[in-house]
Amino acid sequence: MTSVTSTCRDISELLPVAQTACRLLFQECFKAGIKNIFITETYRSQERQKYLYEQGRTRPGNIVTWTLDSNHKSRLAWDIAVGPPQSLYDVATLNRVGDIARKLGITWGGVWSAKIDRPHFEVKPNWIMPKGYKIEGQVIIPTTSKYPVQLIVEGNTTKPIAKDDDVLQFTIKETKEAVRDFIQQSVNKGLINKTWLDKFDKGELTTGDYEGLKIIISQR
Repeated sequence: MTSVTSTCRDISELLPVAQTACRLLFQECFKAGIKNIFITETYRSQERQKYLYEQGRTRPGNIVTWTLDSNHKSRLAWDIAVGPPQSLYDVATLNRVGDIARKLGITWGGVWSAKIDRPHFEVKPNWIMPKGYKIEGQVIIPTTSKYPVQLIVEGNTTKPIAKDDDVLQFTIKETKEAVRDFIQQSVNKGLINKTWLDKFDKGELTTGDYEGLKIIISQR
């Protein structure tokens, strides 16, 4: 069980409808030139929601939430932040993201009259992608400010593609597991050193590393 002090940033922990909405939002932001946003939280257990609610009330610190009943625990909400050079919660950037979200039928906390929450986005269980929009390729959504949003569209070299120094990131859990299994089997067969598996598990293996590994393994 995850500790109440731990933050979940994995979009695969959201319901499928929210995963799709989140990917579409990041895709459209990327196309609009907003490439420095990242996920700060997705799923939140009721226990963690209670823990956060206590902050600023029965525990020291600033108040960070005003409700015990958040859509984070329903796996339908996610929070974002802004990377450098802007400040973490740059209002201008979050307003631009919010405008895009509203066009997509995604609820944005920035328009809530009682408690404005600009980093917060959520959808209803019956959300449907608006007409005229589609997921155009693989949308790689960062969970830190270090890596920009990427949109990879197969067969279209005019779109941004992963660079050699980009850390491998996955939007599909099964794909990540398959890549790890490939590296694990290569280690077991003595084709590569275990340090490569350790690097993958630490989230430090880059696109260039992986392509190089495949070449090395194919030649042995």
